[in-house]
Amino acid sequence: MNSFYNEEELQHIGFKKIGKDIKLSRKASIYNPEIMEIGNNVRIDDFCILSGKIKIGSHIHIAAYCGLWGTEGICIDDFCNLSSRISIYTYSDDYSGLTLTNPCIPDKYKKLDKGGIYINRHVIIGAFSVILPGVEIGEGVAVGAMSLVKNNLKSWRIYAGIPAKELKKRKKDVLKLEREFLKEYQQMQR
Repeated sequence: MNSFYNEEELQHIGFKKIGKDIKLSRKASIYNPEIMEIGNNVRIDDFCILSGKIKIGSHIHIAAYCGLWGTEGICIDDFCNLSSRISIYTYSDDYSGLTLTNPCIPDKYKKLDKGGIYINRHVIIGAFSVILPGVEIGEGVAVGAMSLVKNNLKSWRIYAGIPAKELKKRKKDVLKLEREFLKEYQQMQR
């Protein structure tokens, strides 16, 4: 048996929208597929959790053990790469001790930090990184492994650390390579 769902099986999962050339591991957990959209040429590996309102563009890889909790909405634009064990949260409990915490407690006893997350085109995020609620990661950003992203990140920069800090500018050569790739990819689709 193939470790990825076939096209017919993908249709039966019930996604709001599903593209072509999708490799979704049978070992991934998908919650609320009826509000999820997935573009073309996407690979989602083993043991990923996708939950909530999630929109995934095209030409994207989500490596093993990533968790995307999209209650407030997660959008991942084209040509992004999420390395292994990345956690993306659109809500988070208050850790101060002033309120109760965890999903088993009614909201009136908690204070939640909530906000949608937008990951622009050509973003690469290193393994074990955490993205917190309400963040926008600009086009072409590279986030180093084991980083904590709690603020918006400016386009075409390299960030790393806890919290993530700008290290230097990132080259834009990928834009030329994107044009070449898309030309070839479109010819292969004919």
